[in-house]
Amino acid sequence: MGREAECECEWKGARNRVKALLEPPDLILRGEIRRRIPFSELKQIRADGEKLRFTYGTETFALALGSAMAQKWVKALTTAPPTLAKKLGISPDTVVRVVGVVDDDALEAAVSSAKTVSDRNPDLILARVNTPDELAHALRATAKQLEARVPIWFIYLKGRGHGLTENDVRTMGLASDIVDTKVAAVSAALTGLRFVRRRSDL
Repeated sequence: MGREAECECEWKGARNRVKALLEPPDLILRGEIRRRIPFSELKQIRADGEKLRFTYGTETFALALGSAMAQKWVKALTTAPPTLAKKLGISPDTVVRVVGVVDDDALEAAVSSAKTVSDRNPDLILARVNTPDELAHALRATAKQLEARVPIWFIYLKGRGHGLTENDVRTMGLASDIVDTKVAAVSAALTGLRFVRRRSDL
């Protein structure tokens, strides 16, 4: 989720009313100025009193956010985003079980940062699924571990026109007495939903 502010923007010697939004990986300006600027292309980011100042290409911008928010936005714009491994809950101490084929470079890199990949005694399950049948298979294969409250990520193709939708994943998960707790963008092609059994279900 991003931050947003209705504010005045100084640009090219003029003052303009804009709605500014932090929607990683972009800073978005709407209103009298319209820009979608990747965080990676912002330069000279700093808080100057009540203003957030930065440059983009040859253009200089100043957003009148107030001193507290300007400081927060500087931190948001200059702090490296969490790695995919961190978003998924994978650390060097994590034992990961993988169901399906890891067919994405970003996901493969995240899995490689785990302690080990094993079907036995995992701390976390990653299920790479493309269809309702594959999701149902993953639920059956991991049933005992799900009963023990091992979290599971269902990772599937994002967008329309694919064999599995977010609604499919959520409906089948809830029908298996697990509840979704997180969502994460995995890569340009993949998204994921994390599920775990409720404590009250035990």
